[in-house]
Amino acid sequence: MDREEVVRRYKGKTGLVTGGVGCIGSNLVKALLKGEAERVVVLDDLSSSFEWNLPIDPRVLLVRGSIMDEEAAKRAFSFKPQYVFHLAAHFANQNSVDHPETDLLVNGLGTLRMLEYSKLVGVERFVFASSGCSVYGSSAPLPFREDFVSIHLDTPYQINKLVGELYCNYFSDYYKMPVAVARYFNVFGPGEVPGRYRNAIPNFMWLAMNGKPLPITGTGDETRDFTFVEDIVDGTLRLGIMPEAEGEAVNLASETETRVLDLANWVNELTGSKAGLVYQQKRDWDKSERRRASIEKASRVLGYVPKTDVKSGLPRVHEWFKSNWENIKASARF
Repeated sequence: MDREEVVRRYKGKTGLVTGGVGCIGSNLVKALLKGEAERVVVLDDLSSSFEWNLPIDPRVLLVRGSIMDEEAAKRAFSFKPQYVFHLAAHFANQNSVDHPETDLLVNGLGTLRMLEYSKLVGVERFVFASSGCSVYGSSAPLPFREDFVSIHLDTPYQINKLVGELYCNYFSDYYKMPVAVARYFNVFGPGEVPGRYRNAIPNFMWLAMNGKPLPITGTGDETRDFTFVEDIVDGTLRLGIMPEAEGEAVNLASETETRVLDLANWVNELTGSKAGLVYQQKRDWDKSERRRASIEKASRVLGYVPKTDVKSGLPRVHEWFKSNWENIKASARF
């Protein structure tokens, strides 16, 4: 099934995207609109995202509020969505180390509440955005495969993403609710505003475009499995419709290791920055030296095939930065 056919499966449907104003969420909303969804409800408190990032379309309804806000959640679910894509989260490992109780409330209790509301309205599929960079821990064998999960994790964010998966399994097993779990790997692409707790690529792009050196925490030989947001969206939508995906957890990744040092050099070259690099001490919690996911299951179950590698995706991020520079300048939070 090609990507056009995947999005067409959502024609005439109502989807709810929690956290739908962020990078993955806004691109997912665009894909649902392209597939002629009847309505796309977005539940987002705009705590780490910005309304200008959301496509303007009469079919999009933004409900401003946290997933912990009962009134906002009731309003979002009052539209009886057939599909729920639960992307909202208290984002980032360092943020969870700094604010562990908030992380538990949002990523633990918040996910439970989204599952409860979804059960009440009888959704056709609940897709949970988990994190392959979280649930496998720092000592999993490469490539990361879905049948290996660690209970020795390094941050509250990682712990609570696993808690979310366990709640999905519970609702699947006990209530026979149709759920699927997406394990995302180092997502990047247009739509992610740089900031204190944001990912390497938007922050590198911001610093390079402002003529500042790019920080390397560690040696730079550490690797990550950077995955372009359009590939992530395609896999997520497949998880929503494929019968074989029900009850499954699936890696969505590029299956390619990229050194952080190479990434930084590519960004400097792309932007023409001469500021170079600056080496910093590695963060205490960051014990992961290498990341590379297996996408064998995603290919077999979903027909998932990533199309954009990190080096060809970076110019698209750069173009998005240039096109939205004034909004990004006003919104970046460090």
